[in-house]
Amino acid sequence: MAVSLSKGQKVDLTKGNPGLSKLIVGLGWDTNKYDGGAEFDLDASAFLLDANGKARNEKDFVYYNNLKHASGSVFNTGDNRTGAGEGDDEQIKVDLSKVPADVAKIAFTVTIHEAESRKQNFGQVSNAFIRVVDEQSNKEMLRYDLGEDYSIETAVVVAELYRNGTEWKFNAIGSGFQGGLGALVRNFGL
Repeated sequence: MAVSLSKGQKVDLTKGNPGLSKLIVGLGWDTNKYDGGAEFDLDASAFLLDANGKARNEKDFVYYNNLKHASGSVFNTGDNRTGAGEGDDEQIKVDLSKVPADVAKIAFTVTIHEAESRKQNFGQVSNAFIRVVDEQSNKEMLRYDLGEDYSIETAVVVAELYRNGTEWKFNAIGSGFQGGLGALVRNFGL
């Protein structure tokens, strides 16, 4: 059974799971019904970060226009433009064995595409979650349900994987930003 996390909670990922290497990070959400006239398009992204929490260059930003990191360690499986259906709306695969040694963290984010022009925000999003699945066994290991604490935010840093010595840990972040993708890119030094 998966461990259910609360905001700010950190948990060991690899320490109790020796040999764990390939992960599927699934992100999902539902949009509330409202008469805004525009479809919602939420996008999952990953930022590979150094010890200072900054991306080394734009290639460390894995998203719908850059689906695979050059190291082969992080792969975005593609853009789901509707979020329809059950389960994961978007997935990012991570191979911990291929993460470059100078990458200390991988931050997972969700943004609302064209949120400002469509007058959309995370206050109109419900049932958002992130989960970590062992790709080899297809077993869900961790899950963090974000709750509905957002109103005007258009981007959220959902969680991060981070190095702790030779092990990897998971941190449930849930930090909202105004300014969409641009705010996240600036936050991570790009």
